[in-house]
Amino acid sequence: MKTKNLSVLFVLVASPLALLASSSTDRKIEEAAKASYNYRTVLEDHVKVKADDGIVTLTGTVQDKDDRDLAADTVENLPGVISVKNDIKVEPAYPEKSDAWMAFKIRSRLLVKGNVSATSTKVEVKDAHVMLTGTADNVAQKELTGIYASEIDGVKTVQNDLVVTDKPTLGEKIDDASITSQVKYALLTHKATSAVKTKVVTSDGVVLVTGEAATDAERSLVTKLAKDVRGVNSVTNKMTVKS
Repeated sequence: MKTKNLSVLFVLVASPLALLASSSTDRKIEEAAKASYNYRTVLEDHVKVKADDGIVTLTGTVQDKDDRDLAADTVENLPGVISVKNDIKVEPAYPEKSDAWMAFKIRSRLLVKGNVSATSTKVEVKDAHVMLTGTADNVAQKELTGIYASEIDGVKTVQNDLVVTDKPTLGEKIDDASITSQVKYALLTHKATSAVKTKVVTSDGVVLVTGEAATDAERSLVTKLAKDVRGVNSVTNKMTVKS
């Protein structure tokens, strides 16, 4: 009887502690999501995050499905998250492939790609013809910005008037959860790697990729796409190649 009473007492004492620990983890999940690069910069705080015992519910409104998926994937990469319920609504502000839509997609791409600057690049689109103005740190950055703009669906031509300053700007440190979700997105949306099954883990900007590639060329492409993501310091590719 005494042992039974002690067991009941332990449960009564432990339960509030467990609830407190769970609540603390939930708050950390919410804070980490809100502080992430993807939520602050790409999603522009349009998404609300609520965690309850590790189950995260996302609400809000974004402009396209890619942003909706990005929000969920970023949260899934955070410690303590058990599952994500994505209740985000997609309400496009511009008709697909309109000039405004293309300008939006170009700016969004520059925000997540490495070695380019969205803040120093002005994007204008008229009749599917893109004009880029502003500054670039070097010739390579200028050319890369033009390439990313030309890859947006619907773009006919790109006039690249970026001025090279040869003055490097300090980049913002990107959190690991944002990097992981951006690498996954880059692999998923590239036609040559969309079917590749990979696992992506990021620690202090170092990306680890595992999985299976069909060829050595496909494996190398995965490495390149991962390196192109903003915030990536290095990529360790441990993918195996089908024999």
